[in-house]
Amino acid sequence: MRYRVRHTTTYTYDEPVTDSLGVAHLVPRSLPWQAVSGYTVAVRPAPGDVSEDLDHYGNHVTYFQLTEPHDSLVVEGLGDVDVVAPQMPEAALRTPWEALRPVREPARAGAWRAADVALASPLVDQPASAASYASASLTPGRPVGAAVTDLMHRVHADFEYDRTATTVTSTVAHVLDARAGVCQDFAHLMLACLRGHGLAARYVSGYLATEAPAGQPRLVGADASHAWVEVWLGDDTWLAVDPTNDQRIGDRHVTVAWGRDYGDVPPLKGVIFTEARRSTMRVAVDVAPLEAP
Repeated sequence: MRYRVRHTTTYTYDEPVTDSLGVAHLVPRSLPWQAVSGYTVAVRPAPGDVSEDLDHYGNHVTYFQLTEPHDSLVVEGLGDVDVVAPQMPEAALRTPWEALRPVREPARAGAWRAADVALASPLVDQPASAASYASASLTPGRPVGAAVTDLMHRVHADFEYDRTATTVTSTVAHVLDARAGVCQDFAHLMLACLRGHGLAARYVSGYLATEAPAGQPRLVGADASHAWVEVWLGDDTWLAVDPTNDQRIGDRHVTVAWGRDYGDVPPLKGVIFTEARRSTMRVAVDVAPLEAP
């Protein structure tokens, strides 16, 4: 599928901002199953300084600084992405999960690249309760594909999607207690479950193209940022699963960036200098299907 993706964040302030520094993860990755074309990141008002680079994980990052006084700021990513469903090698899916723990098996091909996402991270600790929850799926000798898929099914069945149950700073333990959360929480929970048993798993941010009910028009801006998980299968092969929707990623998932947890890859973060006491933030995301070229 080909999509035109637009992600617009609008900030307004009740007093002028005199200096704004921002970091954006808005440009999707170029991958074997995903081609990116004509992608731009626009900042309004125009910043005095803009640069682009790749971070430690190969994600595209846009940096900007705006020093002219302003009481609103708009940051928009826009471009086209062609996506097909990734194909997983069956042999890798059949590997017993115990053989895919990079810290314990450092000689396995690619283990050195995966080791950092087998460890706890700032937003994903490893409470014993998460490891205990995962044990029912990670049984001895079970193929990694079956184990991860079973864990995904259980998270989807056992946890309710509830925007009011958590905040952006909620811990894995809180999500386990609340038995509810949003896609970021379900991804963090799965990461804690898998890492607690030594598997390497990374947080993926992106978009999911939503489909309007039959007979109804698409709602522009109704799509949202999404999150899922990729689990290391050895070498440079990763199995991507979406616990929020209980499925492997397919041609409706647009991958933007990955890291240890949400804190590595938020769509936008930064620092402002201002005497404003109040501000608002509005986010609109649209993933619109296009005709293939």
